[in-house]
Amino acid sequence: MKRPNILFIFTDDQRFDTLSAMGNPEIDTPNLDRLAARGTLFTHAHIMGGTSGAVCMPSRAMLMTGRTLFRIEGQGQRIPPEHTTMPEQFRKAGYVTAHVGKWHQDRASHARSFSTGAKIFGFRKKKGWYEACNGHWHIPVHDFDPTGSYEPGEGYNDPPIAPFEAPFETVKENGRHSAEVFSDAAIEIIRNHPASPEGRAGKPFFLYLAHIAPHDPRQCPARIYRQYPAARVSLPPNFAIRHPFDNGDLRVRDELLAAFPRRPHEVRRHLADYYAIIAHVDEQVGRVLDALEESGQADNTIMVFASDNGLAVGQHGLMGKQNVYDHSVRVPLILAGPGIPQGQRTDAPCYLLDIFPTLCDLAGVAIPETVEGRSLVPAIRTPGAIVRDSLHFAYKQFQRAVRKDNFKLIEYSVKGVRTTQLFNLGSDPYERVNLAAAPEHQDRLRDLRAELDRWRTELGDTQEMGREFWGE
Repeated sequence: MKRPNILFIFTDDQRFDTLSAMGNPEIDTPNLDRLAARGTLFTHAHIMGGTSGAVCMPSRAMLMTGRTLFRIEGQGQRIPPEHTTMPEQFRKAGYVTAHVGKWHQDRASHARSFSTGAKIFGFRKKKGWYEACNGHWHIPVHDFDPTGSYEPGEGYNDPPIAPFEAPFETVKENGRHSAEVFSDAAIEIIRNHPASPEGRAGKPFFLYLAHIAPHDPRQCPARIYRQYPAARVSLPPNFAIRHPFDNGDLRVRDELLAAFPRRPHEVRRHLADYYAIIAHVDEQVGRVLDALEESGQADNTIMVFASDNGLAVGQHGLMGKQNVYDHSVRVPLILAGPGIPQGQRTDAPCYLLDIFPTLCDLAGVAIPETVEGRSLVPAIRTPGAIVRDSLHFAYKQFQRAVRKDNFKLIEYSVKGVRTTQLFNLGSDPYERVNLAAAPEHQDRLRDLRAELDRWRTELGDTQEMGREFWGE
């Protein structure tokens, strides 16, 4: 059997419910919807959280290695050679591995993972991508460098961005949106593959297209922006003017994007901008899918769509991803292509780190011993199959959570104060009613605390939480 290509499209900061296929009537995502119709939509995909305020950094390290949060190196800044990456494993299996867009880890792991690519974003000396570029219209990118050196390139000072000095290590991209720049590069790789020496030799491709949208600043073309007026957007049912208690990181960067206390009109504007930039990404996804069809390779390509984390945007009085509520740890996940049932939805709980072994299973590639994720193939091929019966979440040293049987326990330890939340996600999906003090839920609370402790022991999650949190 001819080995399938892999097309993996990854977005930045896109919450699980920002697809019309997930029942959101206020956003239009026809291309992601058609991808879902062509394959299997995982409605309960999650990340494990993060040990950094930049949650996307450990999230992407977990995705690339298939390893759990406390078994990646540090906060995910670097992927050590002993942790085989997903594209690296496919490269070893004879795939042409190509990368377009964002990379949040080190140069060395990128060089051993990819054999080609274009418009590489992330190898910069400045802190924070939004500080190293002028939003989505003027982005610093590199041409692919197989050596991984990425020496400073053309000066980036048009226009200058105070207070950062030029030159930046970059190739200039002016006047085009990041989603268009990256999609154009991916389309070129797809179109050229059949005629390339590798394509003629029968080598399949593994293309990782990693957008920086819909990360703020939430910019998109005016024609799309006008389709999402703030007045049309509803406040989320769990909107609050402030979080009810200190969760440990209420003044982190993302939380400063809106005023305190939260104001309804401002949150509506943020949500409208969020939906608009996602609609623009959806349009670009459609262009890439069309190019794949036109190339004649779609029938032999496994397509994946996911995002690195969610975002609050007004829910629980929060704006960012630095928490373990569903709006921040739950993400979209779609798999489509050969061997994957069409038009299927599954509620099977899973992690993004499960994608690595899943793709290996589907493509007939060996799963490295360093991978801890679980293949989702049973959940894809057997309706009702469960791959994971519980999930663990963490944020820095402040928050720990566990989800099992539609109930979710969140424990906080902040400045010596312990706070407990217990939610029935079946009847309360917006996590509004705290059941932790309810007498009828004390047995469940005790069981979930035991499950949280089991996860802590299994994962080696000891370095982030103090003894006071665990009651020791």
